[in-house]
This record gives sequence, C-alpha cells and structure tokens, in this order.
Amino acid sequence: MTATLIVLGSANTDFTVLVDRHPQPGETLMGGDLVTATGGKGANQALAAARSGALPVLLGAVGADANGRAMLDALGSGGIDVSRTLTLEDAPTGVALITVSRDGENTIVVAPGANGRLSVESIVPIVRELAGPRTVLLAQLEIPLEVVVAAAEAVDAAGGRVVLNLSPSREIPDALLTLCDPLVVNESEAHDLAGATVDSVDDATAAATALLDRCRSIIITLGGEGAVFASPTGSGHVPAPRVTVVDTTGAGDAFVGAVCAELADGAALKAAVERGVAAGAAAVQWLGAQPPRR
Repeated sequence: MTATLIVLGSANTDFTVLVDRHPQPGETLMGGDLVTATGGKGANQALAAARSGALPVLLGAVGADANGRAMLDALGSGGIDVSRTLTLEDAPTGVALITVSRDGENTIVVAPGANGRLSVESIVPIVRELAGPRTVLLAQLEIPLEVVVAAAEAVDAAGGRVVLNLSPSREIPDALLTLCDPLVVNESEAHDLAGATVDSVDDATAAATALLDRCRSIIITLGGEGAVFASPTGSGHVPAPRVTVVDTTGAGDAFVGAVCAELADGAALKAAVERGVAAGAAAVQWLGAQPPRR
C-alpha cells in the first residue's frame, strides 16, 4: 500500500494559558484558565491536511500513557491514519507549555518525550513500505534530524516529493536541502538560511530567489502579509486576508498542512500556497494550535 501524504513529526499534549503580557525573567504572573489540547507540529499539520481533504498517515510516537491514548483517539477521529504511529513504553508523550498574550503572540517550551526517541530503524522501513511516485512526505524538526534525513532520502528514492518545514530553526545538511520541494520557512528561519534580513515582501522575494540555488522550491511565510513562493517555473506573493487575531500558535502548522494537502492532490505550488494562506488566516481566529472544525 502506498500513501499520498505521509506526515513525519511530533505529537504533543499542549497546555495553554492566556496572559495579559508575557512575564519577564524571574517574574510570576496570574493567567487565565489552563486549556489542554492535542498538539505538536506533526500532529497539527496532519490535522490541517485532513481538514483540507487529504488522508494523511502520521508517523511519530506517543507514550503509553493517558496523554498518548487521548492523542491517538483525537487524531484518529480527525481523519488521520494513526495505525503507524508508535506507542513507546519507555517515554512519556511529549508536552508543550504555551503562554498566549492578549495580542495573540505566544511563547512555547517543548518537552519532547517520545518524539525524541524516534529512530531511523523504527521509521524508515515504514516509509519505504508506504512511499511511491505520488507520495508527499511532510516533515518538521521537532524529532531527531537523522530520522528526517533518512525518511526524505527514502521518499526521494521512491520518486516522491519532500516538503520540509524548517521549524524549529536549526542547521541542516545541504543534502537534505536539495531534496526540499518546497522548503517552508518563516522570516526568521529564512534569515538564518539566507543570511539576509527578511522584513518585507520584497526582502522575502529576494531571499526566496537566492535560496533556489539550494532547494527545489521554497515558500517563505510572512504572517499577516501572507507568503511568497519561488520555483524554477515561477514565483509570486499571496497576500493574507485581514482578520481578528486571537492566537498565532497554530497558524504556521495550518498553513503547511493545507499546502501539502493541495500538493498531494496534484495542485501547482501557487494554488497550494493560496490554500495555505487561507488556512493560516482561519487558524489565528481561534485559541489553541488545533482550532475546532467550522
């Protein structure tokens, strides 16, 4: 059996609290009620892809605990194939501690738990079984880098397409960059790669064009300004609609998941970016990384 969309990434339990402002070092603030929800970049992006019409297979790991069981139940009911998601006895389910200020900006600390225990040996055989010429692999960097590299190589060898969301930002091998089609980064991640300031649409367009020497195609997200994209066949800017921002936590993941759903369905890069921008704009209007269905 082959899969059209494989999402390789993290699954966390998110603990979110709303605050008037973010605390200074050494300061204690009173916040609102604690909100507990499923999260993690892999799970968030898989759910966003499912809500955009894809049938993603989630490759990742949870612990053999209550959080892990709740995670698999929630994601399975959300349209994600979790039959290949690993349950590990020797590690807890990952946790993210999130504060969201009244203006919608967030800070996040992640304890990876089972996500950090993924191995090449446990994941790559599954990827080889599922990957084919029409497969899109979506990966991020909240799991061990060597697992992402090996999985990307396996999908490329099968003739599939590799999409990497370079988040959290870190140095990655050039060999992985050359497989990315597209590489998805935000302004700060683009700055880390290109070594140039990315503060505007023009800056992002220039950075995207320059980075085409290192990857097959690229998308740079710009928050409220939408996203720019570049490939050997063309480039452009897709502006974002103006909306009331409640919480930016899940916007990037909603964007990437929707983009990959479109790519897995055979869409061109521009159409995929348009779908992603719309999904990101919808996500910021809700509290939490996985907004409810509408």
